[in-house]
Amino acid sequence: MNHDAPELTEEHYELVISVDARRSGEYDDVDKLRMRARIYRVLETAFTHASVSRDALHLEDRGDGVLVAVTGRVAVSRLLGLWLVEVREKLRDENRGLRVPLGLRIGMHVGPVRHDERGISGRAVDLACRLADSAVARDLLDANGADLVLVTSQSLYEDVVSGGGKFIEPGQYSRARLRLKEGEVTAWCHLPGLPAPRIPAAPPAPAGGTPPADPAGAPRPVPAQDPDTGAAARAAARAAGPARERPSGDQYTVHGDMSEHHDNVYQQPVHIGRITDRDSERRKGGDA
Repeated sequence: MNHDAPELTEEHYELVISVDARRSGEYDDVDKLRMRARIYRVLETAFTHASVSRDALHLEDRGDGVLVAVTGRVAVSRLLGLWLVEVREKLRDENRGLRVPLGLRIGMHVGPVRHDERGISGRAVDLACRLADSAVARDLLDANGADLVLVTSQSLYEDVVSGGGKFIEPGQYSRARLRLKEGEVTAWCHLPGLPAPRIPAAPPAPAGGTPPADPAGAPRPVPAQDPDTGAAARAAARAAGPARERPSGDQYTVHGDMSEHHDNVYQQPVHIGRITDRDSERRKGGDA
Protein backbone atom coordinates (compact mmCIF):
# COMPACT_ATOMS: atom_id res chain seq x y z
CA MET A 1 0.00 0.00 0.00
CA ASN A 2 1.24 3.45 -0.88
CA HIS A 3 0.83 5.43 2.34
CA ASP A 4 1.92 8.63 0.55
CA ALA A 5 -1.06 8.50 -1.84
CA PRO A 6 -3.46 11.35 -0.92
CA GLU A 7 -7.08 10.58 -0.12
CA LEU A 8 -9.94 12.64 -1.51
CA THR A 9 -10.87 13.97 1.93
CA GLU A 10 -7.31 15.02 2.78
CA GLU A 11 -5.73 18.39 2.20
CA HIS A 12 -1.99 18.65 1.72
CA TYR A 13 -0.05 21.89 1.95
CA GLU A 14 1.77 22.18 -1.36
CA LEU A 15 3.35 24.81 -3.55
CA VAL A 16 1.01 25.59 -6.44
CA ILE A 17 2.56 27.02 -9.60
CA SER A 18 0.38 28.37 -12.40
CA VAL A 19 2.16 29.04 -15.70
CA ASP A 20 0.42 30.95 -18.51
CA ALA A 21 1.69 31.95 -21.95
CA ARG A 22 1.54 35.58 -23.01
CA ARG A 23 -1.07 36.35 -25.70
CA SER A 24 -1.70 32.70 -26.42
CA GLY A 25 -4.80 33.58 -28.41
CA GLU A 26 -2.66 35.25 -31.08
CA TYR A 27 -0.95 31.97 -32.05
CA ASP A 28 -2.39 29.99 -34.94
CA ASP A 29 -2.95 26.24 -34.58
CA VAL A 30 0.50 25.24 -35.83
CA ASP A 31 2.39 27.82 -33.79
CA LYS A 32 0.37 26.95 -30.69
CA LEU A 33 1.71 23.40 -30.80
CA ARG A 34 5.25 24.77 -30.95
CA MET A 35 4.49 27.18 -28.12
CA ARG A 36 3.22 24.36 -25.91
CA ALA A 37 6.30 22.27 -26.66
CA ARG A 38 8.53 25.19 -25.64
CA ILE A 39 6.66 25.67 -22.36
CA TYR A 40 7.19 22.03 -21.39
CA ARG A 41 10.86 22.09 -22.40
CA VAL A 42 11.40 25.19 -20.26
CA LEU A 43 9.63 23.80 -17.18
CA GLU A 44 10.93 20.23 -17.34
CA THR A 45 14.51 21.35 -17.95
CA ALA A 46 14.29 23.71 -14.98
CA PHE A 47 12.88 20.98 -12.71
CA THR A 48 15.70 18.65 -13.73
CA HIS A 49 18.42 21.23 -13.10
CA ALA A 50 16.85 22.15 -9.76
CA SER A 51 16.86 18.45 -8.75
CA VAL A 52 13.08 18.26 -8.41
CA SER A 53 12.12 14.70 -9.32
CA ARG A 54 9.09 13.91 -11.45
CA ASP A 55 7.39 11.97 -8.66
CA ALA A 56 7.37 15.12 -6.52
CA LEU A 57 5.26 16.93 -9.12
CA HIS A 58 1.67 16.97 -10.24
CA LEU A 59 1.30 18.53 -13.71
CA GLU A 60 -1.94 19.46 -15.44
CA ASP A 61 -2.06 20.71 -19.00
CA ARG A 62 -4.04 23.94 -19.44
CA GLY A 63 -3.78 24.35 -23.21
CA ASP A 64 -1.84 27.61 -23.07
CA GLY A 65 -0.04 26.79 -19.85
CA VAL A 66 0.60 24.29 -17.08
CA LEU A 67 -0.69 23.92 -13.53
CA VAL A 68 1.82 22.39 -11.13
CA ALA A 69 1.63 21.21 -7.52
CA VAL A 70 4.91 20.44 -5.76
CA THR A 71 4.86 18.09 -2.81
CA GLY A 72 5.82 19.48 0.57
CA ARG A 73 9.00 17.42 0.79
CA VAL A 74 10.65 19.82 -1.71
CA ALA A 75 11.85 23.08 -0.20
CA VAL A 76 9.83 26.01 -1.52
CA SER A 77 12.99 28.14 -1.52
CA ARG A 78 14.45 25.87 -4.18
CA LEU A 79 11.55 26.67 -6.51
CA LEU A 80 11.69 30.40 -5.80
CA GLY A 81 15.47 30.39 -6.19
CA LEU A 82 17.29 27.88 -8.36
CA TRP A 83 14.25 26.67 -10.29
CA LEU A 84 13.24 30.19 -11.29
CA VAL A 85 16.79 30.95 -12.42
CA GLU A 86 16.75 27.83 -14.61
CA VAL A 87 13.35 28.79 -16.05
CA ARG A 88 14.72 32.18 -17.09
CA GLU A 89 17.87 30.72 -18.64
CA LYS A 90 16.00 28.04 -20.60
CA LEU A 91 13.38 30.58 -21.71
CA ARG A 92 16.11 32.87 -23.03
CA ASP A 93 17.57 29.94 -24.94
CA GLU A 94 14.18 29.01 -26.44
CA ASN A 95 13.48 32.60 -27.47
CA ARG A 96 16.78 33.10 -29.24
CA GLY A 97 16.04 33.94 -32.86
CA LEU A 98 12.24 33.82 -32.51
CA ARG A 99 10.26 36.60 -34.21
CA VAL A 100 7.64 36.39 -31.45
CA PRO A 101 9.35 35.38 -28.18
CA LEU A 102 7.53 33.18 -25.71
CA GLY A 103 6.42 35.10 -22.63
CA LEU A 104 5.46 33.40 -19.36
CA ARG A 105 3.44 34.60 -16.39
CA ILE A 106 3.95 32.54 -13.23
CA GLY A 107 1.76 32.66 -10.13
CA MET A 108 2.85 30.95 -6.88
CA HIS A 109 1.10 30.25 -3.60
CA VAL A 110 1.42 27.66 -0.82
CA GLY A 111 -1.78 26.32 0.67
CA PRO A 112 -4.05 23.31 1.16
CA VAL A 113 -4.60 21.30 -2.02
CA ARG A 114 -6.96 18.38 -2.67
CA HIS A 115 -6.13 15.71 -5.25
CA ASP A 116 -8.60 13.50 -7.08
CA GLU A 117 -8.50 11.34 -10.21
CA ARG A 118 -9.03 14.43 -12.40
CA GLY A 119 -6.49 16.77 -10.88
CA ILE A 120 -6.17 19.27 -8.03
CA SER A 121 -8.51 21.83 -6.49
CA GLY A 122 -8.80 24.26 -3.61
CA ARG A 123 -8.52 27.96 -2.88
CA ALA A 124 -4.74 27.75 -3.07
CA VAL A 125 -5.06 26.55 -6.66
CA ASP A 126 -7.53 29.32 -7.49
CA LEU A 127 -5.29 32.02 -6.05
CA ALA A 128 -2.16 30.85 -7.89
CA CYS A 129 -4.09 30.89 -11.17
CA ARG A 130 -5.54 34.35 -10.48
CA LEU A 131 -2.08 35.76 -9.71
CA ALA A 132 -0.65 34.49 -13.00
CA ASP A 133 -3.64 35.79 -14.95
CA SER A 134 -3.82 39.19 -13.24
CA ALA A 135 -3.79 42.45 -15.18
CA VAL A 136 -0.69 43.58 -13.28
CA ALA A 137 1.24 40.48 -14.41
CA ARG A 138 0.22 41.09 -18.02
CA ASP A 139 1.08 44.78 -17.89
CA LEU A 140 4.50 44.22 -16.34
CA LEU A 141 5.63 42.00 -19.22
CA ASP A 142 4.68 44.64 -21.79
CA ALA A 143 5.84 47.70 -19.86
CA ASN A 144 9.31 46.27 -19.15
CA GLY A 145 9.93 44.38 -22.38
CA ALA A 146 10.33 41.20 -20.32
CA ASP A 147 9.52 37.58 -21.14
CA LEU A 148 9.04 36.30 -17.58
CA VAL A 149 7.16 37.61 -14.55
CA LEU A 150 6.55 35.97 -11.18
CA VAL A 151 3.67 36.97 -8.89
CA THR A 152 3.63 35.46 -5.40
CA SER A 153 0.99 35.63 -2.72
CA GLN A 154 1.48 37.81 0.35
CA SER A 155 1.89 34.78 2.65
CA LEU A 156 4.49 33.17 0.38
CA TYR A 157 6.45 36.40 0.27
CA GLU A 158 6.36 36.82 4.05
CA ASP A 159 7.21 33.18 4.82
CA VAL A 160 9.95 32.57 2.26
CA VAL A 161 10.92 35.47 -0.01
CA SER A 162 11.35 38.14 2.66
CA GLY A 163 14.04 36.05 4.39
CA GLY A 164 16.13 35.86 1.22
CA GLY A 165 18.25 32.86 0.32
CA LYS A 166 20.16 31.37 -2.58
CA PHE A 167 19.04 33.19 -5.75
CA ILE A 168 16.25 34.91 -3.77
CA GLU A 169 16.53 38.70 -3.54
CA PRO A 170 13.62 40.33 -1.64
CA GLY A 171 14.72 43.75 -2.88
CA GLN A 172 13.82 42.73 -6.44
CA TYR A 173 10.16 42.27 -5.54
CA SER A 174 7.52 45.00 -5.54
CA ARG A 175 4.27 45.03 -3.59
CA ALA A 176 1.02 45.37 -5.51
CA ARG A 177 -2.70 45.33 -4.90
CA LEU A 178 -4.58 43.10 -7.32
CA ARG A 179 -8.29 43.21 -8.04
CA LEU A 180 -9.32 39.60 -8.48
CA LYS A 181 -12.72 37.98 -8.86
CA GLU A 182 -12.78 37.19 -5.15
CA GLY A 183 -11.79 40.75 -4.18
CA GLU A 184 -8.58 42.70 -3.62
CA VAL A 185 -5.43 40.90 -2.47
CA THR A 186 -1.84 41.87 -1.82
CA ALA A 187 0.79 40.22 -4.02
CA TRP A 188 4.50 40.60 -4.79
CA CYS A 189 5.85 40.93 -8.33
CA HIS A 190 9.29 39.99 -9.64
CA LEU A 191 10.91 40.25 -13.07
CA PRO A 192 13.84 37.79 -12.97
CA GLY A 193 17.04 39.46 -14.12
CA LEU A 194 15.62 42.99 -13.75
CA PRO A 195 15.33 45.48 -10.86
CA ALA A 196 12.19 45.61 -8.75
CA PRO A 197 9.36 46.59 -11.10
CA ARG A 198 7.45 49.80 -10.77
CA ILE A 199 3.81 48.95 -10.10
CA PRO A 200 1.30 51.27 -11.80
CA ALA A 201 -1.19 53.02 -9.55
CA ALA A 202 -4.55 51.31 -9.26
CA PRO A 203 -7.40 53.03 -11.15
CA PRO A 204 -9.89 55.03 -9.05
CA ALA A 205 -12.72 53.08 -7.47
CA PRO A 206 -16.20 53.55 -8.96
CA ALA A 207 -18.27 56.48 -7.68
CA GLY A 208 -19.78 55.73 -4.31
CA GLY A 209 -17.26 52.97 -3.64
CA THR A 210 -14.30 52.81 -1.30
CA PRO A 211 -11.42 55.31 -1.74
CA PRO A 212 -8.82 54.16 -4.30
CA ALA A 213 -5.74 52.44 -2.91
CA ASP A 214 -2.26 53.80 -3.40
CA PRO A 215 0.38 51.74 -5.29
CA ALA A 216 1.33 50.01 -2.05
CA GLY A 217 -2.27 49.08 -1.37
CA ALA A 218 -3.04 51.32 1.60
CA PRO A 219 -6.16 53.52 1.43
CA ARG A 220 -5.41 57.17 0.91
CA PRO A 221 -5.39 58.86 4.32
CA VAL A 222 -7.89 61.55 5.23
CA PRO A 223 -6.03 64.60 6.62
CA ALA A 224 -6.39 64.84 10.39
CA GLN A 225 -7.87 67.98 11.90
CA ASP A 226 -7.63 69.32 15.40
CA PRO A 227 -11.14 69.10 16.94
CA ASP A 228 -11.05 72.61 18.42
CA THR A 229 -9.62 74.20 15.28
CA GLY A 230 -12.14 72.38 13.11
CA ALA A 231 -15.08 73.47 15.25
CA ALA A 232 -13.91 77.09 15.27
CA ALA A 233 -13.43 77.07 11.50
CA ARG A 234 -16.92 75.68 10.95
CA ALA A 235 -18.45 78.31 13.27
CA ALA A 236 -16.61 81.09 11.43
CA ALA A 237 -17.80 79.74 8.09
CA ARG A 238 -21.42 79.70 9.29
CA ALA A 239 -21.15 83.27 10.55
CA ALA A 240 -19.67 84.45 7.28
CA GLY A 241 -22.62 83.10 5.31
CA PRO A 242 -22.45 81.49 1.87
CA ALA A 243 -19.03 81.42 0.28
CA ARG A 244 -18.50 83.81 -2.61
CA GLU A 245 -16.52 83.19 -5.71
CA ARG A 246 -13.25 85.08 -5.67
CA PRO A 247 -12.65 87.39 -8.62
CA SER A 248 -10.15 86.05 -11.07
CA GLY A 249 -7.41 87.76 -13.03
CA ASP A 250 -5.91 89.92 -10.20
CA GLN A 251 -2.58 88.96 -8.64
CA TYR A 252 -0.86 90.74 -5.76
CA THR A 253 2.51 90.71 -4.10
CA VAL A 254 2.04 91.79 -0.49
CA HIS A 255 4.60 92.72 2.13
CA GLY A 256 2.63 93.26 5.33
CA ASP A 257 -1.12 93.24 5.96
CA MET A 258 -3.73 92.97 3.24
CA SER A 259 -7.49 92.74 3.09
CA GLU A 260 -9.88 92.31 0.16
CA HIS A 261 -13.35 93.91 0.00
CA HIS A 262 -15.86 93.21 -2.75
CA ASP A 263 -19.43 94.39 -3.50
CA ASN A 264 -19.62 96.68 -0.43
CA VAL A 265 -21.63 99.95 -0.28
CA TYR A 266 -20.40 102.52 2.27
CA GLN A 267 -22.82 105.29 3.49
CA GLN A 268 -20.09 107.29 5.30
CA PRO A 269 -16.30 107.72 4.93
CA VAL A 270 -14.57 104.55 5.97
CA HIS A 271 -10.94 104.02 6.96
CA ILE A 272 -9.54 100.64 5.97
CA GLY A 273 -6.18 99.50 7.33
CA ARG A 274 -4.05 100.15 10.36
CA ILE A 275 -3.90 103.63 11.97
CA THR A 276 -0.31 104.89 12.24
CA ASP A 277 1.05 107.81 14.30
CA ARG A 278 1.19 109.93 11.14
CA ASP A 279 -2.49 109.20 10.45
CA SER A 280 -3.38 110.28 13.99
CA GLU A 281 -1.49 113.60 13.65
CA ARG A 282 -3.14 114.28 10.28
CA ARG A 283 -6.58 113.66 11.79
CA LYS A 284 -5.88 115.98 14.70
CA GLY A 285 -4.73 118.71 12.31
CA GLY A 286 -7.86 118.33 10.25
CA ASP A 287 -10.09 118.58 13.31
CA ALA A 288 -8.35 121.76 14.58
